[in-house]
Amino acid sequence: MNARVWLVVLILLQPIASWAQGYAGLGGSADGFDVPKRDYQFEFPRDHGPHPTYRIEWWYLTANLTGEDGRDYGIQWTLFRSALKPSEADGWQSPQLWMGHAAVTTPETHYFAERLSRGGIGQAGVAADPFEAWIDEWYMRGPDLNTVSLSASGAEFAYDLDLTAQGPLVFHGDAGYSVKSADGQASYYYSQPFFEVEGVLNLPDGDVAVTGHGWLDREWSSQPLASDQTGWDWFSLSFDDGDKLMAFRLRGGRGDFTAATWISPDGTTTPLPNGSASFTPLNTTRVAGRDVPTEWHVTLPDRGLDVEVSAMTPDAWMATQFEYWEGPVTVKGSHTGRGYLEMTGY
Repeated sequence: MNARVWLVVLILLQPIASWAQGYAGLGGSADGFDVPKRDYQFEFPRDHGPHPTYRIEWWYLTANLTGEDGRDYGIQWTLFRSALKPSEADGWQSPQLWMGHAAVTTPETHYFAERLSRGGIGQAGVAADPFEAWIDEWYMRGPDLNTVSLSASGAEFAYDLDLTAQGPLVFHGDAGYSVKSADGQASYYYSQPFFEVEGVLNLPDGDVAVTGHGWLDREWSSQPLASDQTGWDWFSLSFDDGDKLMAFRLRGGRGDFTAATWISPDGTTTPLPNGSASFTPLNTTRVAGRDVPTEWHVTLPDRGLDVEVSAMTPDAWMATQFEYWEGPVTVKGSHTGRGYLEMTGY
């Protein structure tokens, strides 16, 4: 690789290298960037688009699917934006950098792929109206965020899916202001957890028609973690009775910080503050040279929730520029259902 190519690689990876501090640099200084404040007035479709004066942002979609073959599958499609400085510019002067992750998880195997891009040159970006998020040939797009088509591919997989929202957007924390630490770090955070999904997975053994349910998370901030927080365990669970749960545990030197949102079938939300939920690892799996919890006991006494959450495919490791675990899970106990689990910092 010649010196010019190495320079481009270093430019592209600069924010990823900084993200290694406090997992993904999310506990680093927000100097010069905007920071979330309470009582933000969300406006759509504007806020489906990018917020370049904030340091970090993502469009994060996961889906639990069932194939015409009767087997369960999971997919991930994620576009991350990271800013070198709080502004936007055309061409190579743009300080915005983009990273895409895509994955398909089968009961036996986890396939994943990654894309990197500099902003300002048309290779990656997000437009709010009509909605389109893309990096290279990967895309999530539609007339708005209620009806979108989704496409991605890697060396051993591809998928083309159509998603239609069957419920409203939901806002986490205090009307979308999601606190992440006792020190008050926060993000803006809303979700569309009511997507119905249908389409086709292209896998080494052939094409599989699938249907299921998807969950989109939208989040942006400039310093969402405290400096001592090293990673998180994040759950999005859809129960067979129609209720849903978003819950997370942030691990830090001063102890865990937790939060949750209970989502009723009609989209009514109940925010649950730090300490409301408990997360206890039951079993670990040796993945990529580390021990990763792949079975959990999750309780939420305020809602009578007492469940075991188990990975469908324990080695669903994303060996990307910054590594993490991401995959579909099953739920049994007081509630039954399916969902997704993300774990970072292990």
